[in-house]
Amino acid sequence: MACPGTMPSPQLLEEYCQFFRILSEPARLQLLCQLKQGPMDVAALIEATGFSQSHISRQLGQLQRAGLVRCERDGVRTIWHADSDLVDDLCNLVQTRLKQRLEAQLAQLEAA
Repeated sequence: MACPGTMPSPQLLEEYCQFFRILSEPARLQLLCQLKQGPMDVAALIEATGFSQSHISRQLGQLQRAGLVRCERDGVRTIWHADSDLVDDLCNLVQTRLKQRLEAQLAQLEAA
């Protein structure tokens, strides 16, 4: 999802914004992190996060529409899976950037 060399169209910019809005909610990121550890049903997600069933269902619906999770039926249970390494890649990029920024700030403090 890299920005092309030319200025993205307004429609593409809006798509970018919608995608990043999905990832800007801590509860959705927490659910994604839980699901990256392995498939889970809603009951297990409730136990792991402490969120209500309705809150989890809303967040999973948004993540599913964004293509970041998928579900499958196992009898009466619905099992949720993280469906993309994209979030891991983005989190690693952000973590690297934060580390670089903090290291630069530390270097400035030590030089002062």
